[in-house]
Amino acid sequence: MSLKIRLSRGGAKKRPFYRVVVADSRSPRDGRFIERLGTFDPLKPKDAADRLVLDAEKAQEWIAKGAQATDRVARLLESVGVGKREAHNNPQKAQPKKKAQERAAAAAAAAEAASA
Repeated sequence: MSLKIRLSRGGAKKRPFYRVVVADSRSPRDGRFIERLGTFDPLKPKDAADRLVLDAEKAQEWIAKGAQATDRVARLLESVGVGKREAHNNPQKAQPKKKAQERAAAAAAAAEAASA
């Protein structure tokens, strides 16, 4: 059984409120969970004390048991000081796609022909 520490959405339409939960990776996002670790309210200011309420000791225990945090929860845990999130690096993402590369090559060829 693969465990995830993830966000479970609650709140009204366009007013999100999340619970930080430990759940089986196969269960739905807002479905069954094993334990609730805290809450996260993204509508509050970033410096508000109650924006993230989290039991860091429980989170540490679940990580020790093998639960993996999602990307967003890993960021939240890092801000609390529970874990260290590895930075993602995808240099391919910033490069233009195939058609844009073809257009750039055609424009360069046209500029070269015009200058000659």
